[in-house]
Amino acid sequence: MTLRKRTAQMLEHDSSKAPKDRLINFALLILIILNVIAITLESVKTLHAEYHALFWKFEVFSVIIFTIEYLARVWCSVEQNSLHNKSMFAVRIKYMLSPMALVDLIAILPFFLGLYVTMDLRFLRVLRLLRLFKLTRYSPALGALLDVIYKESGALLSALVILLTMLVISASGIHLLEGDIQPDVFGSIPDAMWWSIITLTTVGYGDVAPITPFGKLFGGFIGLIGVGMVALPAAILASGFAQSIGRRKSKYTKFIQHILSDGKIDEVERWQMEELRKELGLEPEEALRLLDRMMRKSKPKEEQICPHCGESLNLKTKKNG
Repeated sequence: MTLRKRTAQMLEHDSSKAPKDRLINFALLILIILNVIAITLESVKTLHAEYHALFWKFEVFSVIIFTIEYLARVWCSVEQNSLHNKSMFAVRIKYMLSPMALVDLIAILPFFLGLYVTMDLRFLRVLRLLRLFKLTRYSPALGALLDVIYKESGALLSALVILLTMLVISASGIHLLEGDIQPDVFGSIPDAMWWSIITLTTVGYGDVAPITPFGKLFGGFIGLIGVGMVALPAAILASGFAQSIGRRKSKYTKFIQHILSDGKIDEVERWQMEELRKELGLEPEEALRLLDRMMRKSKPKEEQICPHCGESLNLKTKKNG
């Protein structure tokens, strides 16, 4: 096994790997969590002033590890993708533009930007917190959620457009009804948008509220609409998440049907099944249940003989059917 292929196997997250290889992924996972904790604590001024040197050393250490990880993943990405007559350079560029590779790049980019560009410490700290997205590599659920958001982006965008439309309509209506009575909060449509936002999102802080009968009636109507508007994106994500899981299981099931067409599974096909399982983010137990179910369906029924006429009962059933 080449060093590049061995590196690819060590960096790949898989619960079925050897304990030594899983330890590397576990160490990277712990480092990500410690980074989020350190960046959060660093925002406390007293802690930052007292432990500034310690925070800086830990940041340098983390960036070195994350940079080595990023470069190693780019280097061995050709082992994870079929070349299809493409050069290794083209495959690596394609990997660098993938969502997970961009997340890895964002995790280290703020540090190098801070060395050459003067930036607000708070803004830089928020950028460093984006390392939290690296956890999606180690969580199939988070990865599936990002996939759902990407595939349902059209529906979510439509819901956002509807929400913005309702925001403008509600702000305009309350401005018309309450603008003369409360000019300090409803005197203009932009001022009234604060009330529209907290009403449509059903937060209702109570700091701004209509006082006229028609204003209260209009506010209640907008509040009822807001309940549905908040539930709409959640319903889209829930439906998309269920469909995504169903598509992944269906794809894995169809592949099992294909390899069971000859009645057996060889070592190459087992390896292909495992690669597909990891690609789809299915747990080993779930993949095993799907395999067992398909093997039971593909297993031919035992032929039963009629004790009276000696004919096959299976054949009789087919004829009668």
